[in-house]
Amino acid sequence: MSMRRLASAAVALLLALGLLATVAIWVLNLRGEAPVDSTGKASGDAQQIARGAYLARLGNCAACHTRAGGAPYAGGRAIDTPFGAVYASNLTPDVQTGLGGWSPDAFWRALHHGRSADGRLLYPAFPYPAYTHITRADADALFDYLQSLPAVRQTTPAPALRFPYNTQAALAVWRALYFRPGRERPAPETPVQRGAYLAQALGHCAACHSPRDALGGPLRGEALGGAIVPGEYWWAPSLHSSAQAGMANWSEQDIATLLTSGTSAKAGVSGPMAEVVFHSLQHLRPEDALALAAWLRALPQQPPRPERTASVATAPVLERGAQLYANHCAECHQDEGQGRSGAFPALAGNRAVTMAEPLNLIQITLHGGYLPATAGNPRPYGMPPFRQTLADGDIAAVLSYIRQAWGNQAGRVDAIAVHRVRERTRY
Repeated sequence: MSMRRLASAAVALLLALGLLATVAIWVLNLRGEAPVDSTGKASGDAQQIARGAYLARLGNCAACHTRAGGAPYAGGRAIDTPFGAVYASNLTPDVQTGLGGWSPDAFWRALHHGRSADGRLLYPAFPYPAYTHITRADADALFDYLQSLPAVRQTTPAPALRFPYNTQAALAVWRALYFRPGRERPAPETPVQRGAYLAQALGHCAACHSPRDALGGPLRGEALGGAIVPGEYWWAPSLHSSAQAGMANWSEQDIATLLTSGTSAKAGVSGPMAEVVFHSLQHLRPEDALALAAWLRALPQQPPRPERTASVATAPVLERGAQLYANHCAECHQDEGQGRSGAFPALAGNRAVTMAEPLNLIQITLHGGYLPATAGNPRPYGMPPFRQTLADGDIAAVLSYIRQAWGNQAGRVDAIAVHRVRERTRY
């Protein structure tokens, strides 16, 4: 066979493989989709609307779909991703810029299949890989609630994504690799099952707590294993590790209290989780809070990893850190890191302090630590920011001291790590 024929055969094979891949991607992206009835309307039923309002709170919809100073649910907030920014859409019933022209079927398809009313594929910054598990009944209630809101005419800015991530073709490939529409499941019969539904569907916990690969797809076998929150530069700790945020040894009531008030005898929330509690979890009904607690307790815990010798700070660094602690921290957290019950957390034995990843500790020291104001904790104590007070080396020294004092056995914090956080979080 001549070289020309070999080249022609190779080109034909590549074209055939490309065509086959295109057909496979097309089929995978249409899998399970039914024809959409575009004529349906919201029911307008008061009970259905009230139910949808509660579900919207659980899904924390307003937090993303409301820009700073903007009308609730009118969209426009930038959602930062590693590939650029996506802007949350307008969920109000405005016909031109919102959901006014949508039907219940179209809304269901957006949640379940990640496809807009006009057929466009939606970016997974809208967490439809989780929302695909929402039941049709809950989706209809959500739609009824959103249709009851005041219509706001506000155009959503176009996504500011780098090529090729700004193309529908790239989205189709991503979905073929990572997205599978949810299957209908039996109604939950136990608190653990109800908690799983709330966490995996409406609550979309995995969106923050699960690590992702270079394309933003979830790593197989690593669900809820801990990850840097996209666009936030905080560490969402593993829910499977007792050294991070695993709760197998907590009581269900303690977990429920933390979820709804942002604080408990064992821990407090800050950073992005404080926003989740403020906007969403504090509104949980008691039975749903306990269901989430039951699910969190039931999560399998990873066996402790083989201990590695912690990187110990030098004596001069620890001495410097001890002096900084005495000057800036001891008044609230006390000389032995024991804290003050109900006000300032203990630092001795605190797993937020001793986690292998010190990112959150650096964030809190730089920018302050603030619990959310909730019905269960209406006047929370806070920690002031030290960004303007302490240099990178100072913060590294005091955190190294805290992580290696009073029986804590965590690694040192380096000044370069503090500098990196400071530069990435110029608020």
